[in-house]
Order: sequence, then structure tokens, then C-alpha cells
Amino acid sequence: MEHIFQKGTKEITLLLLHGTGGTERDLIGLAKEIDPEANILSVRGQVVEQGMPRFFRRIAEGVFDMEDLRFRTDELLAFIKESAAQYEFDAAKVVAVGYSNGANIAGNLLFRHHGSLAGAILHHPMVPDREASIPDLSGVHVWIGAGTNDFMCSPKESEELEQLLATAGACVQVGWFDYGHQLTMSEVQAAKTWYDGIFH
Repeated sequence: MEHIFQKGTKEITLLLLHGTGGTERDLIGLAKEIDPEANILSVRGQVVEQGMPRFFRRIAEGVFDMEDLRFRTDELLAFIKESAAQYEFDAAKVVAVGYSNGANIAGNLLFRHHGSLAGAILHHPMVPDREASIPDLSGVHVWIGAGTNDFMCSPKESEELEQLLATAGACVQVGWFDYGHQLTMSEVQAAKTWYDGIFH
């Protein structure tokens, strides 16, 4: 997978997962804002839709190709493990930072693989797989950034994801912002405040 790795001075690795049409460079500035000392593993989505990189295929806007989502989620987990061996970071201390399409595949890592992430910052995610048997997520911390006017990801979607994760044992916090689907500085700062309280 096309990616960027930057070695930090602490054990946590931030796994950066861009939105549709993004690249592995998009979220590096955001990661530096959240934790300038963490390792960074930033990945480019393998699927291309009308020239735009994504992490998995979709049938229509908001309608996921579930078979491809599951395959790509497994592929991403294998890549994280390979990267941990290659770059010598602890695969048990990975915190995903995803936006939109990237947040969806990060959420599906949690839904599909026990122990895949120590935590996650999910900016404007949807429920990735309603048929998943979600593993025990005790000890996993998740922050969800949601927009009250998000045309792509309704508030109901964010609330449902929060409930599914919490029912599986995750410690979940949702930050609500009076914006749409865009990622704002106020949302990034709120995510950083949450992160500092848990991972510092």
C-alpha cells in the first residue's frame, strides 16, 4: 500500500485514513496537531472511484459494497501488522484517525477485529457494517466527530454508531458541531483535548 511512515518519540502510532479523493499526505498536519510526538502511519486507499482514492468500493453514495469493505478491512489490518514489523512500532498501540471514508474503514476495523486498534478518532463516520458481530471492545476509546447538518452522515447515523460501539464495551464520546460534512479546526481541537486526556 502507498503510505508514509514518520517515526515519533513515543509508543503510540497514529494510523491516518483520508476521505474520498484524499491521499496519504492529507491528514499529516492534523496528526501533528493531535500528537506531535506519535509515530505516523498514513495510508492511501487502494480503490479508485472516478479518479479519487478510497479505502473500499461503494455501490452508490452512502451504500457500501460490503464484500469489498470486509476484504479491504482485513487487508488494512494485515498491512498494519506488516508495517509494525518493518518500522518497529507496537501494533497494540495504534490509534486510528480517519475522516469520512477513512473513518468508515477505521470503524470497521473495530467492528471486525478484536484488538486491532487501541483507540480511534472518527471524523464524520457512518455505521460500517450492520451485520457485523462486534467483538468485545472493552478498554478501547473512541471519539466521534459529528455534524448536526451533515448531509452525508445524519446525526441518527452517528448516534447509532455510538450505541453499537458502547454496547460492545468501548468508551465512546461524541463531539457535535453545527456544521456539515467538512472537517473544522474546532472539531480537530476537540479531538485533541479528548486524546490528551486518554493517551498522554
